[in-house]
Amino acid sequence: MKYNWKNRVSANKNSSPGSACSYKQASRPSDAFKFLLCADLTLRHHRRNSNFKMSPPSENFYTCWRARLGPTNLLHDENDLPTERLLQAVWLHQRLKRDQLRTADGKNVRVFHPGFASTEGGPDFYGAVIQIGDDPPRSGDVEIDLRASGWHAHGHDRNPNFQNVLLHVVWDDARPVARALPLLSLSRVLDAPLSELGLWLESESPGSFPRNLRGKCCTALSGLDDTQLAGLLREVASVRFQNKTAHFRTRARHVGWERSLWEGLFRALGYKHNAWPMQNLAELHPRWACGADSVFDWQARLLGVSGLLPLELSRAQPAQDGYLRRIWDRWWRERDEFHDCILPRAAWKFHGLRPANHPQRRLALAAHWLAAGDTIQQLERWCATDLPDARLLDSLRQILEVRRDEFWSGHWTLRSARSSKTLPLLGGARVTDLAVNAVLPWLWTRVVEGKNQKLQRVLERRYFAWPPAQENSVLRLARQRLLGPGRNHLCRSAAVQQGLMQIARDFCGRANALCEPCRFTELASAWRMQAATQPPPLRTGCS
Repeated sequence: MKYNWKNRVSANKNSSPGSACSYKQASRPSDAFKFLLCADLTLRHHRRNSNFKMSPPSENFYTCWRARLGPTNLLHDENDLPTERLLQAVWLHQRLKRDQLRTADGKNVRVFHPGFASTEGGPDFYGAVIQIGDDPPRSGDVEIDLRASGWHAHGHDRNPNFQNVLLHVVWDDARPVARALPLLSLSRVLDAPLSELGLWLESESPGSFPRNLRGKCCTALSGLDDTQLAGLLREVASVRFQNKTAHFRTRARHVGWERSLWEGLFRALGYKHNAWPMQNLAELHPRWACGADSVFDWQARLLGVSGLLPLELSRAQPAQDGYLRRIWDRWWRERDEFHDCILPRAAWKFHGLRPANHPQRRLALAAHWLAAGDTIQQLERWCATDLPDARLLDSLRQILEVRRDEFWSGHWTLRSARSSKTLPLLGGARVTDLAVNAVLPWLWTRVVEGKNQKLQRVLERRYFAWPPAQENSVLRLARQRLLGPGRNHLCRSAAVQQGLMQIARDFCGRANALCEPCRFTELASAWRMQAATQPPPLRTGCS
């Protein structure tokens, strides 16, 4: 069972920073044990008059052996304390005596909403709605630690990402500290023994979103059948697509079609962490776009202008430094020429970033596109080529992917060791992001401006037929809160995913965790009354 709250999955935050910890998997029974297990299951006496009564939990064979062999022993650390993983699950599902919650200094705590589990660092939960004592309810973050001392030991008091924390939740009993955050201990307010909660954790998949914490929209959307709901999501996806095309149309009016596409491609390469510095770099395209010939020259220039080149070479990794030294030798000759457009390193975000999404790799990929010289022309030919839906992703990937790079096919970043495996500069998930956020909107805007209705319909079909992208935290939360379980089959296209994210932006982003004052339920009711089954095609504007 996968259950990832954060990249931080260690059982205890006392592990050293940067250490790679992971949960141990329960070992499988040996062959001899399997034989004994099977022997115990043998029915020695057949009872004809069995009434198929269920065994009590204490006598159930599977329950007994599961408790003995199951992974519940992983829910305690070496000091016999519950792990943060268990405490996070307890908090999310509020497996607490909720009427007995009090801070260390005796103030009552009312949890209107526990918040949403963070997957990108920072506090464990964000967007919680909590009332402490006589103060009015507030929205903010919640941090979970085993001990109260973890707040200072882990550096949360010095981390600006923790400035919005309302409540520090810990396991052990702690004394109140002057000028400290409100402190809530869970050790005496669990609604069940730890052993029972451990079995629940492994049986009920508490990583899934609790039913009572889904958005009000989930109830409203449950009144729509699959056809109606799919139609609504297509309508929303159309709006999101139109927003992107409007942006390209505006940029093209100011900077031309080609530059507007480069801006869109660079921004999509930045993903959610570094979209702005990537776009800023692309906006400077006229300054750095001339005079480079080879892929290596483009990589040196982009890495230099971005401000991402390390200032010092490492003696420990001479192989990596060979490439870096050549990059610096090339960049050194032209650095003064581009000094006015070099980005500050502080503009980039690296915390919580997967190696595959590091901006150094993204710029190395963009260098290949620039060096090719005909990337835009290839995209235009792709637009006019007749393609079945099943070949959409692969056909675009053939244009954008890089077969081999002398350095980047073996290294994640400029400082990483050489990998034993070949590392692609572009994967299928990023091709989808580039398609729905840049390539398709840009091409569609061009053909609409050129009044080519045939290609307009082709691009609309491709948008709605494009396979789904890899889920991110925003999309996952939107899907869980809006659709709930049992309707994941509707998320079979990237367009539907875009629709969910647009709803989250338009409504969830303007309401608190309690859906106040969201009015999306009214929209869903109106859609149901209209009984729409087929949405109109994409339009250049809303009528």
